[in-house]
Amino acid sequence: MFFSRGSRSQGRHARRSAAHLAHDRNDRPDASAGDRRPPAPAGAAEATGAVPPTGPYDASQAPPGVRRWDLGSLKIPALAGVQLRVEAAADGSVRRAILLEGRSALHLVAFAAPRTEPIWDEVRAELRASLLAQRAEVEDAVGEFGPELRARVPVRDGFALLRLAGVDGPRWLVRADFHGPAALDPSTAPQLTACLRGLVVERGPEARPVREPLPLRLSEALTGELRGRAGEVPHSRPSPGGR
Repeated sequence: MFFSRGSRSQGRHARRSAAHLAHDRNDRPDASAGDRRPPAPAGAAEATGAVPPTGPYDASQAPPGVRRWDLGSLKIPALAGVQLRVEAAADGSVRRAILLEGRSALHLVAFAAPRTEPIWDEVRAELRASLLAQRAEVEDAVGEFGPELRARVPVRDGFALLRLAGVDGPRWLVRADFHGPAALDPSTAPQLTACLRGLVVERGPEARPVREPLPLRLSEALTGELRGRAGEVPHSRPSPGGR
């Protein structure tokens, strides 16, 4: 089920250690990943109050004065030319946020991560294996947000273009999947990239298993707005890797 609403108006990744995280389901004390600046000790930005030059931001560092759609764990800039949609599970829970600009889409979801190690490298390797199992053409690349995957996935009517980016934050990982023309050329949908730059993640203090999706929810007001255009939903293919 989808609802929609139109708006009115090099890498961030620290290298993970050799420890294997695949079976680590405990919420261990977690470290913020690196960003475009020289690496700093974990928690240094929070301690000094320094705000990174660009996001995704942790809620503790979110720049003020930006109108955002509030989906609980994700606060998404409401930019002109961008439509917000949400994908809901059968039980009504929100699975992911979907942003549309022209013929391009950006799927957003955030996960719990450990304090001590970033996990995007490992998640990316698993996504690569999943794509290859679908007979996709996959290549490693480095984009604005760090290491990413670019893929051409065979579908019934040809190929679907995907660009899978990830950003490690303090105890969270944002996965950003670009679909359509923006998967090949980000300049074709600049507002989608701007939404990712301005994204705010509110993980919350709760202990969570590593890789558990952070909960998304809709306020009554936002639900009403989205229901107002619920019928305007183009076909959307799911992102690889399930969630």
